[in-house]
Amino acid sequence: MKNSSNRFRGKNNKEYKKHSDFDYYSKNTNRSEKNDRFSNNYAKNKKVDNLKKNDENNTFSSLKRRNTRLKSNTEFPNKNSDIHHEFTKKRNFDDWIWGKHSVYETLSSDRAINRIWCTSEIFSSDKFYILLKDLKSKGVLIEEVSWNRLSQLTYGASHQGVALQLACSKTISLEKLIDFSKQKCTNPIILALDGITDPHNVGAIIRSAEAFDCKGVIIPQRRSAGLTGTVAKVAAGALEHLNVSRVVNLNRALEELKKNGFLVVGLSGDGQISISNFQEKAPLVIVVGSEDKGISLLTQKKCDFILSISLKGKTSSLNASVAAAISLFHLTGK
Repeated sequence: MKNSSNRFRGKNNKEYKKHSDFDYYSKNTNRSEKNDRFSNNYAKNKKVDNLKKNDENNTFSSLKRRNTRLKSNTEFPNKNSDIHHEFTKKRNFDDWIWGKHSVYETLSSDRAINRIWCTSEIFSSDKFYILLKDLKSKGVLIEEVSWNRLSQLTYGASHQGVALQLACSKTISLEKLIDFSKQKCTNPIILALDGITDPHNVGAIIRSAEAFDCKGVIIPQRRSAGLTGTVAKVAAGALEHLNVSRVVNLNRALEELKKNGFLVVGLSGDGQISISNFQEKAPLVIVVGSEDKGISLLTQKKCDFILSISLKGKTSSLNASVAAAISLFHLTGK
């Protein structure tokens, strides 16, 4: 019985072990199959999720690019043209002309010109050289600038290397101004402006000069505002009834006036003679300087008299146009 039980127990142990091993392996096999199926399903699901995310990202990025492109197209259809249009609206170009053919026809005509900008190639060309030299001798300000500078001035317009600004009134030569002033009056008065660059001041001086029967105004070629639209507007029509001469060099012009019998009188706060005490009645040239710098030292040396306007208040100086009007009021009444 013992042996049989041992055999039975051993056999059963072997079979049990065999069956238990089989069950273990079968369980592990089933579990591995389940794990494989789960991992495969997870990988497939993850792959699908990744594809969906990629599709969503691609769709979002394409939509973003499309919206950016549409936004840029709607807001800025043509960036350069919009910028040029915006700046040309801010700056008045009604009296500007640019381009080789347009400028050449204007220079060949009898139109009044205030200022010319050109490149060195245009200035030295056979087509423009003689015309530009002649205009420069008549007082027209001509500046040789680079191509980039001219593009900045015209805000990217097709200037072809040359541009000009028209003047609102024609100017006459200094010789004609002297002859005209002496024919109209025995003791004429002429105003000379030294370094007044504000067009509002120039316009106001021209208005006062015409109102007090001044015979003319002299404007230097450089360091002075030209006869622009602003000057004509502030002058309120006086520019049509007053002769203006634009000279290349103001000091040489003063010397020429002195040779023709004119006394040169400068206005300055440091003048030793009060304008109310000045008694000279000869033909006069009144030199008015800018508010901040006054009359230049070289011009002061050309003056026969330096006059001052007596001020009684705490204000130490006057506006250039106001000083010119006060001086004309005192000197024309003598």
